[in-house]
Amino acid sequence: MVEVSLPGGWIKTVVGDYLYLKNGFAFKSNNYVSASACSFPVIRISDLDGQSATDLNAVHVEEGVGGFEVKNGDLLIAMSGATTGKIGVYQGGEPAYQNQRVGNLKLHSEIYGCQQYKNHLISALGDQILKIAYGGAQPNISAKAIEEIEIILPPLAEQKVIADKLDTLLAQVETTKARLERIPDILKTFRQSVLAAAVSGKLTEDWRAENQFPNNVLRDIRDEKESWAKKNPEHNETNRVLKRVNSSLSVVNSKDVRLPEMWSWSQLEDSVLMIVDCHNKTAPYTKEGNPLIRTSNIRDGKFIWDNLRFVSDETYEYWSRRCPPEPGDIIFTREAPMGEAAIIPPKQKLCLGQRTMLIRPVEKYISAKFLLIALMDPNFRKRSEGLAVGTGVKHYRVGDVSNLELAIPSTEEQTQIIHRVEELFAFADSIEQKANAALARVNQLTQSILAKAFRGELTADWRAANPELISGDNSAEALLAKIQAEREALKPAKKTRAKKRA
Repeated sequence: MVEVSLPGGWIKTVVGDYLYLKNGFAFKSNNYVSASACSFPVIRISDLDGQSATDLNAVHVEEGVGGFEVKNGDLLIAMSGATTGKIGVYQGGEPAYQNQRVGNLKLHSEIYGCQQYKNHLISALGDQILKIAYGGAQPNISAKAIEEIEIILPPLAEQKVIADKLDTLLAQVETTKARLERIPDILKTFRQSVLAAAVSGKLTEDWRAENQFPNNVLRDIRDEKESWAKKNPEHNETNRVLKRVNSSLSVVNSKDVRLPEMWSWSQLEDSVLMIVDCHNKTAPYTKEGNPLIRTSNIRDGKFIWDNLRFVSDETYEYWSRRCPPEPGDIIFTREAPMGEAAIIPPKQKLCLGQRTMLIRPVEKYISAKFLLIALMDPNFRKRSEGLAVGTGVKHYRVGDVSNLELAIPSTEEQTQIIHRVEELFAFADSIEQKANAALARVNQLTQSILAKAFRGELTADWRAANPELISGDNSAEALLAKIQAEREALKPAKKTRAKKRA
């Protein structure tokens, strides 16, 4: 134990002098019954969540075992397994019973102890308990190991003051933490609102009032596709591109959506150079090589580089034979989940995985960035869900993706939209970074407050104002003596045998 200067009236001791850990009973699984008015819950380690323990998902038995009752307010702890060290204050039906591998941390004396203080003390000792538990081959805690942890103990009156202060301070911490944890959802809603305003023209209303540009984007793309097909007669996708060029432009008019003047509706394949589906089956993965982008690697307009899989050059060449992905192309998911998209960054060689598609824009007329904004718009995604098929897992067919409907502004207005979206997203990102940093500090604050409390720093002024409550018969030393005396008095009397007469 680290040497510390003891506050007045405190004493060095061990956990076991103040409380003890009672192990649970090994209820047999074949005795479990359905919950009813005549059954009793058995609390297992799976019923502890780190703060509370409930009987909501508890198993039940018809008969309990005396001495293993669990009462509301009891502090339980997981004694072994993957969740070793997890605690929970029980709040549920009574009587309930304590299963094996669940420890019940109980005061030696209800008179000379404070339940709130005990619970906070165990929370403060959480890291030490985990070190003990994970010191061996298998995670496991013994009652003896917890009871031997060294602590410094305050007088009973100060315990109650500390517990009240901790209740107040930690509640404030939890409130602050809850507010910070809501910020990502608030910002997600904000970003979705920005996207919706961008692709409906609301984000650039003021710009449009002062700038009028003709919108020949779809015509120019059609001409560009025809020119590209003539220059690339051997390309695997040339016939499909020409077929789309030679067909009449589809008349598209999404229901209940009014576009600004000079904007046009278009089906996706008419607004890009080409759409190429990935027909790959299960990949022959390699430990290194070319990154394979699966549907799990794309979320919210970005690539997720964790848990990447790789393929060899040979596999890449074979799978990319129809159209090798290039920087600036968009990878779009058809299933699990559908509708996610991200732009391939510069100098990045990627391979399409199953259930993905390559969308190649005509950058001169429709920017990949604008196209991504349109694809990620929540209203666009909602409208597009009607094209998906499947009774279980919804998915797009190749033709469905080609027919997805987009609202297209002039090239000049696209530039303005991209600028404003990026500016607003950068603002949201900065707020999220600050919120995450604040949350990290708040997460450390709980242990900091507990440490100060159990060094006596939170109650220094109280001790100075109440010397009579921490000295003499009210000191922690006197308190432990009273607890020990009560324990001795409760011990059963030893039986003695009568001596035989000679």
